[in-house]
Amino acid sequence: MGFWLFMLSTNLLIPVLMIGIGWYFLKKPPKNINPLFGYRTTRSMKNVDTWAFAHQTCGKIWVRWGWVVLVVSLIPMLAVLGKDEDTIGWVSTAVCLLQLIPLLGSIVPVERALKKTFDESGNRREKLPE
Repeated sequence: MGFWLFMLSTNLLIPVLMIGIGWYFLKKPPKNINPLFGYRTTRSMKNVDTWAFAHQTCGKIWVRWGWVVLVVSLIPMLAVLGKDEDTIGWVSTAVCLLQLIPLLGSIVPVERALKKTFDESGNRREKLPE
């Protein structure tokens, strides 16, 4: 049971961090463009406007996906409750690797939103009249 609890807690790190950092990006995004902390891509670091937009977008995605990943991660871990350590270890490893898909996959919708909202120079695109 101790090993299962340890592996459960390690499997909950990624979704909890996604929720926590996503919430942080929504409420207190890094004000200054920096090379150490934040959503850092070439497009997001063009100017302060792209930087703030990228953090708002990433924050929304991470909070939403973080809750989904948390719930989905619990299901296989509950399925191996009481199983041997090898089974728990393999399932836990698979869960952790699968958690990387939404974590890293969040780059795609954020970059799409940046590309749709800003031009290559980082200027907001003009909205077409309706």
